Order: sequence, then structure tokens, then C-alpha cells
Amino acid sequence: MTRVPLRPLARILDARSKGQNPDVIERENLRLRHEQSRDKSRGRAQLRLVVLALCFFSAYGLIGARMGMLAATQPVEPRTASASDSIDASRADIVDRNGRVLATNMLTHALYVQTRDLVDPAHAARELAKIFPDLDAATLQRRFTDGRSFLWVKKVLSPEQMQRVHEIGDPGLLFGPREMRLYPNGTLAAHVLGGTRFGSEGVDSAEVVGTAGLEKFEDARLRDPAQAGTPLVTSLDLTVQTTVEEVLQTGMTMMNAKGGAAILMDVNTGEVISMAALPTFDPNNRPANPTSGDPSDSPLFNRAVQGIYELGSTFKIFAVAQAMELGLVSPDTMVDANAPMRWGKFKINEFEGHNYGPLLSVADVIAKSSNVGTAHIALMIGGERQQTFLRKMGLFDASPIELVEAAGAKPLLPKRWADIVTITASYGHGIGGSPLNLASAYATIANGGIKVTPTLLKRTTPMQGERIISEKNAHLVVGMMRRVVTEGTASLAEVPGYQVAGKTGTAEKPRKGGGYDKEKVINTFASVFPANDPKYVLIVTLDEPTETTGPKPRRTAGWTAVPVAAEIVRRTAPLLGLRPQLEAKPQLEVTAVKH
Repeated sequence: MTRVPLRPLARILDARSKGQNPDVIERENLRLRHEQSRDKSRGRAQLRLVVLALCFFSAYGLIGARMGMLAATQPVEPRTASASDSIDASRADIVDRNGRVLATNMLTHALYVQTRDLVDPAHAARELAKIFPDLDAATLQRRFTDGRSFLWVKKVLSPEQMQRVHEIGDPGLLFGPREMRLYPNGTLAAHVLGGTRFGSEGVDSAEVVGTAGLEKFEDARLRDPAQAGTPLVTSLDLTVQTTVEEVLQTGMTMMNAKGGAAILMDVNTGEVISMAALPTFDPNNRPANPTSGDPSDSPLFNRAVQGIYELGSTFKIFAVAQAMELGLVSPDTMVDANAPMRWGKFKINEFEGHNYGPLLSVADVIAKSSNVGTAHIALMIGGERQQTFLRKMGLFDASPIELVEAAGAKPLLPKRWADIVTITASYGHGIGGSPLNLASAYATIANGGIKVTPTLLKRTTPMQGERIISEKNAHLVVGMMRRVVTEGTASLAEVPGYQVAGKTGTAEKPRKGGGYDKEKVINTFASVFPANDPKYVLIVTLDEPTETTGPKPRRTAGWTAVPVAAEIVRRTAPLLGLRPQLEAKPQLEVTAVKH
């Protein structure tokens, strides 16, 4: 910068020549120099203020943005980061065939204690005991002060409980976020879904693992992170399931039964549209497994799958179907039905001492449910061929359905298959199976003879199973089952417009010491509808029912399981999209009278 002198020589000489005072020029230049210096100082000061203001604005803006982000996020407890301790808590939803939620996840919190941070352990223990009545204040206080540094108090909290704990105000009471399994429909389809529990746990998350039912069978699929966003689609229809459970519960109460089961299955795909077992439970609060007593008395017991019962006369249809397939009989073949029948030291009787003999057609053997007639048909078949056929029908093996409980529910089979076993097995005594086994076998007949493998997962195409029975014979067998409803033991199953066909079965329960208890029975009605074009199989089983509206107690399936099944068909058929069709009745022939 060029510095201007205070007394420029040219201006001084000019001023002297004009008689002016040269000092004025010096003072003027000094004033201008001071003003320039002041302006530069002011500019620098203003620049510093602007820069400082920008710094303050940026800093406070950053702090404000961070505070806003913290306010918008869920609070989490501090933890030590470790890649090896990560827990994958994701679990896919379970939905019905129409996409309605059966099981999902809900964000909740767990309560734990860092004892070293507790201000007043005694006060905290007392207040927690007030919030959670199942906790004891003295026990909590002892655990808070026994030297441990970490303690779980509650694995799941409701929002109200969390707020009340927060209001205690002790810094040692901390919350850990986690997802829990939620079943929004309560007890509905509880035995199918099963339940879950917490597996690996951390303060910030917990792994949810299946403990029973479909949740455990499909646990790996449901926990797969790659499929967490894709729900598991079941074959169940939520509306139909609700209706079946409601009717079964009402029927069980009216028939004074201790338990019941119902299975509704698509005969072409093997899809289980509804599976109900009573009594039931709420998977949101699954009870503990029983450690003593009869497992079937527990609400956790799935009677539809785990219940292994002698299913009585529902087995007669298998003997007839096999004999027809072997060419031994036709629906019109006459067989010996003279009762009682003696075989060695054994005597085969009809229900309540009836004698339908001396002869009955095969169709009438089914309609009247003749033990003797079925026994003679079974002897025509022989024990070896009978076992082969029943095995092909899936009645010798545990059901392959997607429930962990199914693998342990193996049918009860005699150790030796003597001729007397051939006889008794033909009418469902001395051999035990589950209602699900029975449903699959009846579906095999109903669909035209193709073996059915049951499933709880949605299918879109018919099954490609082995042919067990010819289509012609399968249709003839369904026709005979239709006569059971129109003329036989299941007359209460008639539902106008839906042509129900089926077979009743009443079996006395075995005593523990041997023999059978005539006062305790398992009643089953295995049905197919509509009979003219079978779409569905319905199995209804009642445990120890007694119908008491008449002058004396009635315990047969025709009076107990049949009306319950009829009501299920009446209410679910429209939900399944079946239109009622009136059967054509024979026209009366009118003949003119000649006078």
C-alpha cells in the first residue's frame, strides 16, 4: 500500500505561493488517514461478527436437530456394542387363506434392574409388587441386595405397566424393547398355531421361537430374515374356523361331552379349511404343559390330531370299499348278517341286540351299520390284504400334517393280526386312529379314490396322489354313505340342499384294567358333502357325550355327533361358496280309473 505523505511538497509550495498556511494541509491529510484506518477496523470487526454469528447459528441448529431426532425415536438403554451378541428378532406373520392375520408381532418392553443403580431397593420392591401382584416385595428386595448386578423382573410389559414403573422414578429400573408374538383372535385356531416363547435374550431384543403347533413346525421358515416380510399362508379360513368352533362348543355343551374335535378338509387338495379341538386355550397366555394326570384332560391336547381313538363303525366303509375294489362284492351282494356271530370263543353282536339277518345287501350293511355283515365281508378280504389296504389309506401311520404334535400321534395297532382282529378292525374296534387320519381316508374315497395327504398350508392345485380305489367304486361307496343319511343311522344329518353323506361310529372307551366302559363312548360322524359332487369331508368327534332330552340317556353318534355335524354343514356350506341344490324327488305315477 502506497503511503501518502502528510505534507506533499507540491501542495506546500502552492499554498505558500498563495499566502496560505501549509499546516492546514498536514492536518487535513492526517484526518483523512485516521478516517481510512477507522473504516478498515470497522470492516474487520463487522466481518468477525458475521463469522461468529454463523458459527453460533450452525452450532445451535445442529444441537436443535439432534434434540428433535432424539425426541422422535424410542428410548433405548445404553449397551455395549458387540457383533457376536446380535439377536435376530424378526418373525414372519401367519395368515389365513384370504390374508387375514392369525399371528403377528407387537413391540413391547421388558423390565430389568441394574442393582448398582438402585437408589432405594426397598421402595422399588414395594412399588413393583403393587404393580405386579404375582411378585413378592420381600423376595424382590432380597434379590435386589444379594450381590447380583443384573436382574430380569418382567419379560413383557403392557403400556400401562410400563408407565407405572416409570413413575417409580428409580434409575435402576430399566426398560428393554422387544417384539412379542400376538394372536389377535385369541383362542381361535389355538391348537393349529401352537405358541411361542422367548429364546436368546438381550436387553435390547429377544428371539421369538415356536414351542408348539405350526409355529414350531415352521419355525425355521418363520425366523428366516429373508422371508420375514412374506407371511406364511395357511389353508384355514378364519370365518369358517370361527363358525366350526362356535358350533362345536355349543354342541359339546348340549351333549354334555368332556371334549370334542372337528376337521373340515378339501377332498381334492387335502387342505384343512378348519381344525377345532375343545377345550382350548389362549396362545397369548399359553399354559404350562401338564406334568401329571391324563394328558387329554389338558386344554393343550389337540384331540383332532393327538387323540387316538377307536373310531367304531366309521371303519366299515373301508371294508366295503376294499371288497368292491377286489371284485368280491357289489352294493347289491347279499351277505350273512345273522346275529350273533360266533368266531371261536368270541361272539359278535349287533347294537342293542338287533338281528338284521339272515341276509343283508352290502348297501344295507352300511345303512344299518351291521357289525356281523361287515365281519363276513372282512373275512372275505383276509387279514393280509386288509392290512395292506388300511396302510395305503394312511390309517397305520402318523399324519404328515405340519404340526409337531402329529409325529407322536401314531395309530394303535394290534401286535398280532389274527382272524378276530380282522373282524373287529373292520368295524373300528381293536384299532385306534386320530380324527385327522379318518378325515384323510374319507377324503381319498370322496375325491374318486386318489390318496390325500393333509396340509395346513394353502394349495392352489389338486394333489397328485396314488390311486387307491377306482373312480367307479369310490362313487358307489359315497352313494351308500348317502343312504346312511336318508335311510340309516344318520337321519339327523340331512341338510336340505347339500346332500350330506356319511357314516356314524360309536365306540366304547377301554377301561384301564381291561375291557370296555359302556357308559363312556367316543362318538364320530364322518361325512362328505355334497354327495353328488363331493367337495369337503367333515369329521366330528365327541368324547363321552350323553344326549339327555329323551326319557333315557342316549350315547350313540346318531344322537350326538350327527346333529352337531349337520349344524356345521348348514352354517359353513354357504361360507364355502356352495349353492344349495334341491334333490329331484320321484314323480308319483297317476293312473286313470276306469268306471
